[in-house]
Amino acid sequence: MKAVIYCRVSTDKKIQETSLVRQKQELMKLAADYQFTIVKCIQEQESGYTIDRDGIFQLLELFSEKKAECLLIQDETRLGRGNTKIALFHQLHKLHIPIYTTYHGGELELSEADSMVLQIVGIVEEYQRKIHNIKIKRGMNKAIAEGYDPSVNLSNRHKAPGRERKKFPIEEVIRLRQNGLTFAEIAVTLNGLGYTVSKATVHRRYQEHQKELN
Repeated sequence: MKAVIYCRVSTDKKIQETSLVRQKQELMKLAADYQFTIVKCIQEQESGYTIDRDGIFQLLELFSEKKAECLLIQDETRLGRGNTKIALFHQLHKLHIPIYTTYHGGELELSEADSMVLQIVGIVEEYQRKIHNIKIKRGMNKAIAEGYDPSVNLSNRHKAPGRERKKFPIEEVIRLRQNGLTFAEIAVTLNGLGYTVSKATVHRRYQEHQKELN
């Protein structure tokens, strides 16, 4: 399994640098014990209460792009504290990323309180998505009832199927991704707006756009 090692201390004092070294050594041993392949080792000196950390976005990008499959940390407080910790747990759970710690000597065991909070967050997020999709559907039904024709958004309808490159607003895809929607949910949203497009097409076009930016 491909793993990311994440080490963090909260200050830039010299004594904390030795803590970073110790964390890395312990986590490399943990990786060896489980025969994990270390993809990247991230070390930073930042507060655990802030989510705006370069290291956090590095590891989330690796997981989102399927370049790594699990996370190794000393203990749960290294990932974050307070609401930041819960938010990151939730994001990693959505990406199906297991967390291993030296504290547990294996996979992280969440406390009962943290597990309960994550369940509540998941339920709330699901209902937010449902409300979002219902609002779009109701809006489209109202527009159609008032005479709007969704087919006007489709170009080259006279051509044979499969020959045209489907057009849809990539800016809307980016906005919805930033709001946490999956590619499947984005495809449903775009279809509701009159753009006949599949999840695979949305994902492919999003990746093409990201490559163009880089």
